[in-house]
Amino acid sequence: MLFFVEVILPLSLAKTFTYCVSDAEYLYIKKGMRVAVPFGKNKIYTALVIDKHQIKPTLYEAKEIHQILDEKPIVTEIQIAHWQWIASYYMCAIGDVYRGVMPSALLLESETIISQKTTDFVDESLLSDDEYLVYQALQLQSSLKINEIVAILNKKNIFPVIQKLIDKGVVALQEEMQENYKPKLVRYVRLSAQYETNNGLGELLETLKNATKQKEIVLTYFQLLATEKKPITVKKLVDSAQSTTAIVKALIDKGLFEDYYLQEDRVSFTGNGKEDQLQLSEIQSKALVEITDSFIKKEVCLLHGVTSSGKTEIYIKLIEQYLLLGKQVLYLLPEIALTTQLVSRLSAYFGNKVAVFHSKYNNNERIEVWNQVLQDSEKAQIVIGARSALFLPFQNLGFIIVDEEHEQTFKQMDPAPRYHARDAAIVLASMYKAKVLLGSATPSIETYFNASTDKYGLVEVSKRYGNVMMPDIELVDLKDKYFRKRMNGHFSDVLIENITSAVALGEQVILFQNRRGYSPLLECLTCGHVPQCQQCDVSLTYHKHKNQLRCHYCGYSISKPTHCHSCTSVHLTTKGFGTEQIQQELTILFPDYKVGRMDQDTTKGKFGFEKIIDSFKNREVDILVGTQMLAKGLDFDNVSLVGIMNADNMLYHPDFRAFERSFQMMMQVSGRAGRSYKQGKVIIQTYNPDHNTIQQVTKNDYIGMYKEQLYDRQIYKYPPYFRIIKITLKHRDFDKLKEGAMWLYQVMSQNLALPVLGPEEPAINRIRNEYIRTIIIKIPQNSSIVNTKKTIQKMLNSFDAVAQYRAIKVSINVDFY
Repeated sequence: MLFFVEVILPLSLAKTFTYCVSDAEYLYIKKGMRVAVPFGKNKIYTALVIDKHQIKPTLYEAKEIHQILDEKPIVTEIQIAHWQWIASYYMCAIGDVYRGVMPSALLLESETIISQKTTDFVDESLLSDDEYLVYQALQLQSSLKINEIVAILNKKNIFPVIQKLIDKGVVALQEEMQENYKPKLVRYVRLSAQYETNNGLGELLETLKNATKQKEIVLTYFQLLATEKKPITVKKLVDSAQSTTAIVKALIDKGLFEDYYLQEDRVSFTGNGKEDQLQLSEIQSKALVEITDSFIKKEVCLLHGVTSSGKTEIYIKLIEQYLLLGKQVLYLLPEIALTTQLVSRLSAYFGNKVAVFHSKYNNNERIEVWNQVLQDSEKAQIVIGARSALFLPFQNLGFIIVDEEHEQTFKQMDPAPRYHARDAAIVLASMYKAKVLLGSATPSIETYFNASTDKYGLVEVSKRYGNVMMPDIELVDLKDKYFRKRMNGHFSDVLIENITSAVALGEQVILFQNRRGYSPLLECLTCGHVPQCQQCDVSLTYHKHKNQLRCHYCGYSISKPTHCHSCTSVHLTTKGFGTEQIQQELTILFPDYKVGRMDQDTTKGKFGFEKIIDSFKNREVDILVGTQMLAKGLDFDNVSLVGIMNADNMLYHPDFRAFERSFQMMMQVSGRAGRSYKQGKVIIQTYNPDHNTIQQVTKNDYIGMYKEQLYDRQIYKYPPYFRIIKITLKHRDFDKLKEGAMWLYQVMSQNLALPVLGPEEPAINRIRNEYIRTIIIKIPQNSSIVNTKKTIQKMLNSFDAVAQYRAIKVSINVDFY
């Protein structure tokens, strides 16, 4: 009797494959286990078992599996069902989903390159014979391929050996980057409690009357305390007193001073302070009751609360309710940057029940979290993460929070699966019979439409926590300021005045510019030539710090030219500005204050975000410049001023969401100001102060923006009234692509009784030497999306069957955002 398993391979293949197993293996194998299987001529892959049966395949001879890799399933049946829904809804291969969502260390394949970890000491006595042979081979060469290890051990089944070496920290996968940075602990100093009274002060000076240098340090400490009114670092004290750390140590040894590390102190402070007796305000308590009531009738609820209304406290109370029921909780965030602050708040309240999962974690850490969730461990009752955390193997999921649900980063763009984490979370929750709370100060049009048409519950909080006032928003007309010569670089006199008064009072400032680098382009003043990327149809961005021009699409870079490549003129100038240029201008305008920058260039590495957020929170940085990373949910109680450098570059994107996104971005950035007792201020620099969207921001008029956008969307056939499927075609040959795109468009417009637009050349029509064309299909809400997708898939299959178009790459983006 023959036995078979149905498996998914980590390749871009839409179908599953059948492999032959023995009767003993058939009894042992369970759905969700991994097996090593041969595929193609001589490659081995880690496949996932999704079914067992006794039906022999008709089209090919089933090969035997090489071996079973797991003792028990590492993927749950609900996960597999969810993956199949994603593959079906977002029109991608199930293999793409499997490869995209599994930690790469669980997907060993014959091409994987193994290298030795150089940082750790290896105890050779703990290695088995096979492990020792691999370890010895790595002493002789820097890396090995899987098939080379097969030859060394003279056996096919080598994946368990590699897995054990990875677990023991002896080897690493090639793509894994080692992170050496440890979170920075800043050493601070304070006076011992017994000397804080007036009597104690006299006693202290009496003790030090013969120790001149120690007395100097103490007097400097009091001077700094009086002027700075913030914690004093050992470094600052030593520098100001022109002394040494040895003298500070002598004072600590005498028990006159105490030293402490602020990072530790901050966490223990929140643990022992307000978080322990978290008290909701009257408005928050009312919102909590409304959400709980909404969950009786509906699966999904939208919490629409203005910035700083205390949504996180409401989340904490809801999480508490679900933990008491023994359920797991998933907390999705749009940016890795936000996990830093949230983890310290939640772990202060829930202790070690919090786990974090996102792409900045290395392979071992991700597998650890994966296993904790799979075992329903106490350590992973609450999982915080970016969109990839959605795919963890939950056993008992009861509640999902999607914070800042409007953010476009919840949509995966490339590679497939091109899913939207918010929508996929709602489907996942229905599979577990769990509840979903969507939170935002500026909900997406679709979500608010669903809430207002009674599909979702809706709870609104219109006041900030503690009745803190909404920030005062002032518009600055850049046209007028340039005309009156009241600009200094990219700063208007109004913005400079406000920054000056804020930093003079010891308050912090955030400046927003949604473009990184120094300048978007370098132009020749003689002939107008602008250096372009060789592989993409974009100009190169100038990065002054590295003195190079770089493409933000493919990473191509050249050093800054000394003369024009077209006419050899030496008169080159930069046009436009990015965060790097703003930072440089600020250091000239405010030389006595520390200026920080937060963008993709400064947050590389696992702890990149922590470094910047901690230094700003600890008030080591006075002015922080950043891109949209700054706009989302960060809570800094000392920020009194927010400046938006140029509101217009967001408004005029060729995108139907441009006004909605601009409104959301400006409202979110504005929300960082005045989050404690004092009313904050926001200054928006713009060339169009009368623009509708900018006026709506100044009035905090979300409903006005929503109604205006809804009216336009209905007329022009956009979401929420229509669903959009975007088909992107890419090829190196411009003419072949043009011809193929036109063929596909004609077939679609003839066979679909729907609006089909295209084939369009996008604004950036060449990336990495591939030309691009797009076709957009609009599907009305009352039309069957399932049948439409089937028709589209048939047409794409016919397109693939035409020999001359087979080389054209086609990607599908369902619910294009």
